[in-house]
Amino acid sequence: MKYIDGGVCAAQGFKAAGLHCGVKSHNTDKKDVALIVSDCDCTASAVYTKNVVKAAPLHVTKAHLRNGVARAIIANSGNANACAPNGEESAEKMCGFVADALGIPAENVIVASTGVIGQTINTSVIEAGVPELVKLLDCSRSQDAADAIMTTDTVRKEAAVELEIGGKTVRIGGISKGSGMIHPNMGTMLCFITTDAAISAPMIKAALLETVKVTFNRISVDGDTSTNDMCAVMANGLAGNAEITEQNEDYSIFVNALADLCRTLARRMAADGEGAKHLITCTVSGADSVEKAETIAKSVISSTLTKAAIFGSDANWGRVLCAMGYSGAEFDPETVDVSFKSQAGEIQVCKAGRGLDFDEDQAKKILTEPEIEILITLKEGNSECTCWGCDITYEYIRINGDYRT
Repeated sequence: MKYIDGGVCAAQGFKAAGLHCGVKSHNTDKKDVALIVSDCDCTASAVYTKNVVKAAPLHVTKAHLRNGVARAIIANSGNANACAPNGEESAEKMCGFVADALGIPAENVIVASTGVIGQTINTSVIEAGVPELVKLLDCSRSQDAADAIMTTDTVRKEAAVELEIGGKTVRIGGISKGSGMIHPNMGTMLCFITTDAAISAPMIKAALLETVKVTFNRISVDGDTSTNDMCAVMANGLAGNAEITEQNEDYSIFVNALADLCRTLARRMAADGEGAKHLITCTVSGADSVEKAETIAKSVISSTLTKAAIFGSDANWGRVLCAMGYSGAEFDPETVDVSFKSQAGEIQVCKAGRGLDFDEDQAKKILTEPEIEILITLKEGNSECTCWGCDITYEYIRINGDYRT
């Protein structure tokens, strides 16, 4: 497997476009509607936020994907279409605009939104923009689609991989957005994945569920799970490999590549947390189960005090142990080792649950790097897990203090 260019257009038969339609009426320079289209029908699946309050597009997409088939994705930024008047009607209208322009059933359209909650979305500007979006569709416009779904993101997030399945070249590409309101069990994240692999609807669903569990559900920015989170995948089969209909070797190859791609996108979202200066990677090893290691690592990356310590480049390892202790996982604190690591080096700060004398200046140097690793060893087994988060800064408060206005 290797990384390639192209994002959601890397796979055969996929085109994309992004355009400012006017959803974000105050910012005419920002693209705010994205469209992704396959040349033929795809097997498709999606996963959604576990927040009980779900945005209208999620309900509509879930209904449309009951048959496991899709052809296009339309997504907007600037308005979440969540808890808004006539929300599902508006989401269905967006699907209808695409269906009419492409000559396909509206049920074959996936719809997603992100932005401010509780406000009525202006579907008339989207209706006016869809014909132009269709004209712009091209296999070179993944970046435009990636730009159109950004909200407070500071960097575009897209990636693509190429691999071989059954002697055929298969490609998987994706774009995502996410910077704030991100917490395990989906993050405000949207992710759209395309592939030319031939894979059945039940298997693409299984692959997505397996992948999300070990990638997007292992990141946290601020502890808030959004109303709009969605990750959708479409597979059009144009690579020509024998269709994957069971969990065999071809399935494993596909899932491993899909997970690698999504892990890359997940890390980029964590690194681009609102106002963040540091990506935090926490690895818990020596656990007696992956589940325990994951529970502890999630607790550490979600800890506000740990985030604040990393922001201040303060090797305050006590905050790490504190977050471990309230994680809900059972472990022996007397066996825990903790180290901090970055490109500037590695320093152990805790051994067998007790503090060590360490060079504070060296620790400070290590913690000023853009990516900080928190390495935790439990010494009770062979299982491990890595999760990703970011520090919390003054800028996070500024961004969210007036997000709506």
